[in-house]
Amino acid sequence: MINLRTHILRVFSFIGLMLFLSACSTYNQSVAPYYKNVSAGNYPQAEKELDNNSLIQKPRNKLLYLMEKGRICHLKGEYENSNNYFNQADQLLDEGLTSASDAAVGVLLNSASQRYKGEDFEKFMIHYYKALNYLYLNKTEDAIVEARRITLQAQEQGDKYNNKDSRYSNDAFSLTLQGMLYESNNDVNNAFISYRNAAEIYLKSPDKTYYGTPMPVELQEDVIRTAKLNGFTTEADQFETTFGIKYEPVKPSDGGELIFFWENGLAPVKTQVDLFFSLIRNSNGDLFFTDAAGGLVIPFNYDGDRNRVNTKSVESLRVAFPKYVAQTPYYSSASISVNNQDASLVKAEDINELAFKTLQQRALKEMSGILSRLAVKKIAEYSIRAAAKSDGKTNGLLEGLGYGIQLYSLLSEKADTRNWQSLPAYISYARIPLQKGDNQVHITLKNAQGSTETKTITIQGNGRLQFYNYATLR
Repeated sequence: MINLRTHILRVFSFIGLMLFLSACSTYNQSVAPYYKNVSAGNYPQAEKELDNNSLIQKPRNKLLYLMEKGRICHLKGEYENSNNYFNQADQLLDEGLTSASDAAVGVLLNSASQRYKGEDFEKFMIHYYKALNYLYLNKTEDAIVEARRITLQAQEQGDKYNNKDSRYSNDAFSLTLQGMLYESNNDVNNAFISYRNAAEIYLKSPDKTYYGTPMPVELQEDVIRTAKLNGFTTEADQFETTFGIKYEPVKPSDGGELIFFWENGLAPVKTQVDLFFSLIRNSNGDLFFTDAAGGLVIPFNYDGDRNRVNTKSVESLRVAFPKYVAQTPYYSSASISVNNQDASLVKAEDINELAFKTLQQRALKEMSGILSRLAVKKIAEYSIRAAAKSDGKTNGLLEGLGYGIQLYSLLSEKADTRNWQSLPAYISYARIPLQKGDNQVHITLKNAQGSTETKTITIQGNGRLQFYNYATLR
């Protein structure tokens, strides 16, 4: 006959086995067929894979599903459908994705079991695609609403990080896009303000770069040009001195201008790395976590009786932490020509760099939370196992429960490897004058081996500012 202790161990072992099996694969591996088809440009099949994937259909992944759905519809040219999904994603974010029950899931299980709340730069990218969708649908006023929402997003993230320059709380590319959107609506005053705000983000950096992106010359010229259009000659002269350039106004083209975005590669994927920590107590009685090399020392914020914590019971804690891995784009560079005149593509947004740096910025805070959660479980396990052997007797029920908590804690530990992976690795752009009528835009793509291929699109010059985004996602 099976005793109670053995039964408890079997139950926890079964639960642990299920957790172990679910922890073996990352998010990217679980949704691999979808991303494989996105990379191959097979968007209809990619959408089928997305809709049939049980993991991304889970309620906790709804935001991620909506962002991916909006992206794949945009790639298919279904701009109305795309914005239906992005609007739902926006609504989720506005309502908030945190709750007491969701926090409890994170404590009892892991962060991968909580609702996906989105990376900060992913929230800005929603506005980028929504604005383009509205422009392609000839809904200029709705695109301007997205321009205003970029400011609101920046303010929200600024409040989140107390406007610290060391944190990603604004996005220079989004502000540049905001200026372009205002300019497309003939609002040169707000366009200047947006361009200036974007430029000032770069200027705050010692090397005049922002998350892997040098300040585009086009942005510098846009700041000066719109300052002059507004009659702000003093500001225009000051920015010419600051940028070290002399801007010569160019006669507007009869056909207007094209802002061409090249979206290359796919965003990095998250994998899991295992790190090991011990709990130590200093001479003042304060508790800290430290890694094997002693390079990381993280305070343990514990609400219980610190004097009763046995540090030997909290040794070799395994922390499953996410790590970004870049995906090397197939195309290493591109050039563009319009009506036999070359134009320069300049990088405007490096999503790879944003992903790596923003994860690094929050790593210590997140690791502290994970370690505290694991330590509390370990303390509970140790207390139960100690209680099981009190008065020289062994309580089989408590002993089994202690071992069960140990097994559960070990196997439930899993990193959150989710992210919006159909985003491009980086975005470059060019501002191109157009002639009236047909304009042949040639994009020459070059891979690492030096092979090239050229794509041609036709743009109708209508005297206005137009937008076009071109994706190479392999």
